[in-house]
Amino acid sequence: MNITFLGATQTVTGSNFLVEAAGKKFLVDCGMYQGKATEELQNSEEFLYKPEEIDFMLLTHAHIDHSGRIPKLYNDGFRSKVYCTHATKDLCAIMLPDSGHIQESEVEWRNKKRLRAGEDPLPPLYTAEDAEKCMEVFYSFDYDEIINIDENIQVRFNDAGHMLRI
Repeated sequence: MNITFLGATQTVTGSNFLVEAAGKKFLVDCGMYQGKATEELQNSEEFLYKPEEIDFMLLTHAHIDHSGRIPKLYNDGFRSKVYCTHATKDLCAIMLPDSGHIQESEVEWRNKKRLRAGEDPLPPLYTAEDAEKCMEVFYSFDYDEIINIDENIQVRFNDAGHMLRI
């Protein structure tokens, strides 16, 4: 097993881990960087892996620092399954489009300044519509349910007390 720490290292935001095991490449989380402007700039950077080559994702919970870049990942070619709990899926269905709306509003404000300065406008990281679209790859399960990814990988989400349990 090989685990590559791609986010939430030396900071508490941007959770993103690439795991290579049992012939698969999968992600644990794909979160946004939040806080300092220098950290937030990392949100628009290219992923350090090819999204289309990821076999699946395990989403630990819905907080934006764990889920917030899933719409970008989807836009960049990820079409595999996102495994999560029912509560996580339900919250992401609300939070990710809201985050997309925020991305659109913030880039609109920045672009007014850019245009006055003679600079080209920037696109949003993703839109509310993009976020709604990415929900098609979410698959939810009960806590403590054993999920058979394949013959070599099984997963079970346990309640860690960090999110709602519905």
